[in-house]
Amino acid sequence: MPLLVEIWSDVICPWCYIGKRRFERALPSFDHADEVQVVWRSYELDPRAPRRREGDPVERLARKYGLSVDQARAAQQRITRLAAAEGLEYRLDRAVGGNTLDAHRLVHHAQAGGAGDAMKERLLRAHLVEAQPIGDPTVLARLAGEVGLDPGEVEELLAGEDLADEVRADERRAVELEVTGVPFFLFDGRMAIPGAQDPELYVRVLQRAWSTAA
Repeated sequence: MPLLVEIWSDVICPWCYIGKRRFERALPSFDHADEVQVVWRSYELDPRAPRRREGDPVERLARKYGLSVDQARAAQQRITRLAAAEGLEYRLDRAVGGNTLDAHRLVHHAQAGGAGDAMKERLLRAHLVEAQPIGDPTVLARLAGEVGLDPGEVEELLAGEDLADEVRADERRAVELEVTGVPFFLFDGRMAIPGAQDPELYVRVLQRAWSTAA
């Protein structure tokens, strides 16, 4: 039986991409890495967002958290430096926010065909590094094509509401687990780690979860 690792995250979350990279760095140090099954779970940081957020992202951040613009800019710079240490070139000053429901539906669709991680990676990079409008269906369809998903199936998915129930089910489960922020890692359905932690911690929990399951 594979060791299940469920990861709740959002594609507009800068900490989620950092957490993904740190977890990926941890896996080679785990003796049973080839028996780990990663499942991406949905979590919308701003479920009422329009398809595309207009305006300066630094000013939006300042308003959201009650900061001055200078404080918000400094916060973005700090996380940009942390991302750089993981090989990620964030451009948070240009990021185009928006509703992520369709992006989450797309990850569920890709996951069913074994391409969930590739789709998640492409969406995170598109938003946080390339400043692409992540709520735009045309952009989503192009990104899906880049990871090899069938264009006709993607077009049909984005035109309807399929897999929205799966997104909502993930979010209800997050409420049950008392998840208040992402990323959130759940190992073997029992051991949880909130936040983007050091790789060493992920390795220790992987080992503990494996031993417990065995």
